[in-house]
Amino acid sequence: MRSTLPRSSSRPFLLCAVLALGAASGCESVKPRATPPADGTSAIPQPDTTASTPPDASVTPDAGGTTSSATASPWQRARVGDRVEYAFSAHRGRPGGQRVAGPPGPGTGVAGHVALEVVAVQAPWAWLTVTFTDDQGKPLAHPRLSQGRVLPMRMEETQAWKAEHRGQRSTEQTTAAGRTWDAQRYLHDSRPSDGPLQNRLYASEPGPLYLTHGLLDASTTLSGFGASGSQQLTLVSFRQGTDAAGTLPVMERPWGPGTWYDVRQDISGTPSVRRVCLGAERGFLLRKDLTGPTGDAPCADFQEADATPVEEALLALVSEAVSLPQQWPPVTAGTVPSRRETLTVAQRPIPAIVFETPLGEGAERRVQVASYAADPWGAALHGLADEPRFGTLSDAIFRAPLKGKRVAEDSGALAGWGAWVKDGGK
Repeated sequence: MRSTLPRSSSRPFLLCAVLALGAASGCESVKPRATPPADGTSAIPQPDTTASTPPDASVTPDAGGTTSSATASPWQRARVGDRVEYAFSAHRGRPGGQRVAGPPGPGTGVAGHVALEVVAVQAPWAWLTVTFTDDQGKPLAHPRLSQGRVLPMRMEETQAWKAEHRGQRSTEQTTAAGRTWDAQRYLHDSRPSDGPLQNRLYASEPGPLYLTHGLLDASTTLSGFGASGSQQLTLVSFRQGTDAAGTLPVMERPWGPGTWYDVRQDISGTPSVRRVCLGAERGFLLRKDLTGPTGDAPCADFQEADATPVEEALLALVSEAVSLPQQWPPVTAGTVPSRRETLTVAQRPIPAIVFETPLGEGAERRVQVASYAADPWGAALHGLADEPRFGTLSDAIFRAPLKGKRVAEDSGALAGWGAWVKDGGK
């Protein structure tokens, strides 16, 4: 859902904002780093053919990652201090599909560790933090990954969320984080049709890895249409918590769940308001669009919401970070900001940087006017989810004749936001 200027599209960025998950790339690990085969994929043990499903079969475990009933979900036993940590890495190749030689550098890759930890439990919510660091535990410089997030996760479920793993399934034993695991590997190879290679390894019983459905390793390698790059998560450590009470965190920097935001749109002269509701239940991030919201009504109904496993959302977040320039705002190198302004969103003043980009020539001249928060982590955006925080605050297309005033065509703008999980998680 990110925007990089200039763009060829004439539609405002916020008009079609979505949480694009699962399309990212990755297959390199960092500390520990496995030796990959010659084709650049992760090392894949020989599958146990007695336990394999046919290629491209869909395997759908329950939300807890096991075949047990919903009432036995490990989320109902969440404790303060439960923690999983993964090494992550992602890179993108040079134009033309050539991989950049050497370690990741500016604009080519990102690597470090990401940890999910339960910091408070107050039924029906477990409150998690999501923290990215470098290999030495220091904050990362990349603006997308430089700050931790808060993630309220409902321990109960309003419906049975399912994680679908596509591809060939095989069973194996593997060692990760100092422990031997019975595991299931899901390999989905779309390279013959110019798609990615997806490789996922899950513990057969999630146990202490329930925060990420038992994930041991996940990688995606881009292929086709000039794409070059990869992305990976590899389990480094885990910890089981205690019965401590914990302290509820402030929803200053929410990843998204527990919040909502509104987008005001005007498409071809037709105005509308769309509310995006974000939630989380038992290891799934939920997203649902509502039309014509009023007031600060809570997002209570997530029926038919889009659901993404938290581990896939982490992969997507890392992919987005490496796909964008490492400066803020994420504009093409050499572009000069036209001006600084203060935008007012729901009576909140937000320092912003405004860019103008010419589109088209002659009688069809148009200009795109887009604004970004001057500081995506600034106090002015307290409580705002990642999606709009790292997108455009406003985005409009104008017809720009050689003579006369500009004429607005399509536009979209952040119109407000708030938290629906608050006051102790109620």
